[in-house]
Amino acid sequence: MKTEWRFDKMYKIKTLKIYAIACVAIVLGCISSCHKDKGNYEIDMPIEPEVTGLDTLYRAIVGDSLIITPHITGISSEHLECDWRLYVPEEIFPEHNRYEGNDLRIVFGLQAKRYRARLTVTNTQNGMKYFHNFFIQGVTEFSQGSLVLSEEAGIAKLSFIRPDSTVQPNVYEAINNEQLPNDPLHIHYLRNMNSGGLPLAYWVITKNGGVRLNVNDLQKETTKPGTLHDNFFLPPEVIEVGSLKNHLQGVLMGTINGKLYGGTTTTWDQNDLYGMFGAYAVGNYMLAPQFILTTISNNVSMIAYEKDKGQFVRLAVQAGPVYFGTQYAVDNTIDAFDPHAVGLDLVQIVQINSADTYAYMRDADGQVYELKFTAAFHTNPFTFRPLHKRLFARQEWMHADTKLVATKTGYIYIAAGNKIYRYNPLNEQILELEASLTSPVTMLKLDDDENTLLAGSGNSVYYLDIQVGQNGNIQGKIEGIPGQPVDMVWRK
Repeated sequence: MKTEWRFDKMYKIKTLKIYAIACVAIVLGCISSCHKDKGNYEIDMPIEPEVTGLDTLYRAIVGDSLIITPHITGISSEHLECDWRLYVPEEIFPEHNRYEGNDLRIVFGLQAKRYRARLTVTNTQNGMKYFHNFFIQGVTEFSQGSLVLSEEAGIAKLSFIRPDSTVQPNVYEAINNEQLPNDPLHIHYLRNMNSGGLPLAYWVITKNGGVRLNVNDLQKETTKPGTLHDNFFLPPEVIEVGSLKNHLQGVLMGTINGKLYGGTTTTWDQNDLYGMFGAYAVGNYMLAPQFILTTISNNVSMIAYEKDKGQFVRLAVQAGPVYFGTQYAVDNTIDAFDPHAVGLDLVQIVQINSADTYAYMRDADGQVYELKFTAAFHTNPFTFRPLHKRLFARQEWMHADTKLVATKTGYIYIAAGNKIYRYNPLNEQILELEASLTSPVTMLKLDDDENTLLAGSGNSVYYLDIQVGQNGNIQGKIEGIPGQPVDMVWRK
């Protein structure tokens, strides 16, 4: 019995010794292997090829040759392979815009847009690839310059002002072999700001119609709706335009036949249906032609006036245009007027810096009042705050055809006859600009930086300096416009 116990104990001790020896051997082996690996590797990295003569941006004339010839060193010619790719969002088959060869030599047949491009340099000996990105800006003779819409004896005319200030009059008739509709109102340059300002179209809007032009060649659209009538899914029998404005997604928004219409944005902006008008906003209302469209942080809201009920109303864009009427709260801290029951006729309306709004309204006796208010319609709670109601200082200035624009700095520029005035609504100060014009002013526009006021007078467009310290002196003039300028857009 005792012998058996001693034998079993000796067996266990022997097993433990073997296990311990094995563990020590493993540890020593690991230490030995780490000791031998000093990390002194010699890595033979391939030499990266040097690419010179490749710019970051190329301007390519539509329909003309585009040739790019970079110089590549560091790879022998027998092991060099180059692949060029143009990224074209509107292209259905991307492989159509791939090219091979050390140089890129193509006829640029894309649109007058900015395209991303990439040169891929491959070393076929080791399979290494090197990528070089750049941009191609497609241009036409109309890619840079201004378009002036004018009226000559009731007939709409379109002129193109080149960057060198020379004028190409009657450009629409020359390109399309037809006249524009009569009674011009506005010209719109539509861009989708959600797609980096992608140019989509020009729209020439007249009292009872309109024409859509291709931004590249000014041809009347044929694949997309080419007229305002065709831009409706179900066109009304009669079209009477109040006013239309640019929505940030590159569609038209505004009043037609007293109703609110908005271009559809629920599809791709290259789709032929993009921007078409569906049904108008449902509701029992009749809108005045003028309205305010405000964009704050990509939120779009609108202030309009219901002329039958005599009240300010809230409009919005959701899946489509929506009429909310007087669904807003009124802040009566200053009891200036009741926005639900104004009881006046809207003549003109402007907004300063997406905040203070000034409506010029006429009563039954013909007196014009200035109503000031703010309308926070872009976020909930929607609040209308009346601020003042007073007789306007210059009654004779305000009528349906008055030209006026408001700046972010708080001034309102108003044209009366052949003179232009700067009006400060905070203190009712009025200052006549220095510009001496010989014909009535038919157009007022602000340049993008609001340092220049563009005035249409006679057959000319005047550029007036209104930056700080200046009082509207003439700094430029474009002559040769057929008829009187009505509206103007530009691409810089």
